[in-house]
Amino acid sequence: MNPADYSALDETLEVMAPMGPDLSNGFSNHAPMAIEAMCAMRRGDAVMPWFESYRHSLMPRRARVARLTNDNWRAALGDHRRTEDWFAYFRNELEERPWPEVLDTWAGRLAPGLMAAATHGVIRTGHATRAIALDNNPARQRELADGLAYWAAEYMPLPAERHKVARAIPSEAIARVQMIPANLRSDNFGAFTDALAQLDSFPPFKDTLDAVDPSGDAGAFLSDLTATFARVFLANAHDVYTTIAFVHAVTGPSALRPLIPYLRDKTLRDALAYAWQTAAAMYATFGTNADLWQFGETKTESKDELFDRAIACGDEHAIKFAEVCLREHALKPDPAFLAAASHAIRMLSAT
Repeated sequence: MNPADYSALDETLEVMAPMGPDLSNGFSNHAPMAIEAMCAMRRGDAVMPWFESYRHSLMPRRARVARLTNDNWRAALGDHRRTEDWFAYFRNELEERPWPEVLDTWAGRLAPGLMAAATHGVIRTGHATRAIALDNNPARQRELADGLAYWAAEYMPLPAERHKVARAIPSEAIARVQMIPANLRSDNFGAFTDALAQLDSFPPFKDTLDAVDPSGDAGAFLSDLTATFARVFLANAHDVYTTIAFVHAVTGPSALRPLIPYLRDKTLRDALAYAWQTAAAMYATFGTNADLWQFGETKTESKDELFDRAIACGDEHAIKFAEVCLREHALKPDPAFLAAASHAIRMLSAT
């Protein structure tokens, strides 16, 4: 098979160099992520038509606030005003140190806030990592800095009390994750991160982080985690809002897969635990159905047909989700991945 052609990614990254992480509607800029996904799927031909319809929503980079250093960065974690300060800091880090070293250091520091921007920080970092691993060129190095900067500026830790790690994998531990009861739940939130703040006053969630054991094979753990939340998606994605929420319960954790070869063991184990906690937070906050093991038959179609449908849909979440589901299914086949991708395309085609 011919290697993937990433020239469309490099071209669009140059166009987006002056652009920040936000869209004019206040949502996250998904263009670098969706375009990298199309390139990985060998659909570079679809990039420019899609990008031309998307680029009008891009917003310029924010103004810088103050210089970040190795001594003062902690005070800027989670301060969304500081995205460009973080970007400048990571540009400097990546010029002075090998990118895998920077990635390992900062994945460890940022893992507790993996929910950043509803997981878009780690997702953008994951796509950037896969691209720079193929070719460490200036555009991709800049994109890795942007991904890490977004993760740092939107850093969002979730409530947790540390205990001895349970001997469970995600598909076993999911049954112990309690959803916020309907009578305690507020549905009047626009942003996902605002809704997730309800977990601060929901004591059962505090035990979630240590409900799993990530100390075994990292790839196998991630396969079990993503398959479990593909089922969560199928059981709970009943409108556009919940579809987008539960898409990130799969794509957020899966974003760690390109990072696996570059992270030290402790960094990786911590990140996997926080990925589980992050996905479980989506379930606890937005979930309504705990029956995760029954879903309808999946239409048989090739991976190319499924991804063509995602591109035709045009929605950035459908494109990224289809690529992730096909990637995870190829590593460990599970019909839930294909069913979830197909369901997301149907739901998001209506937007």
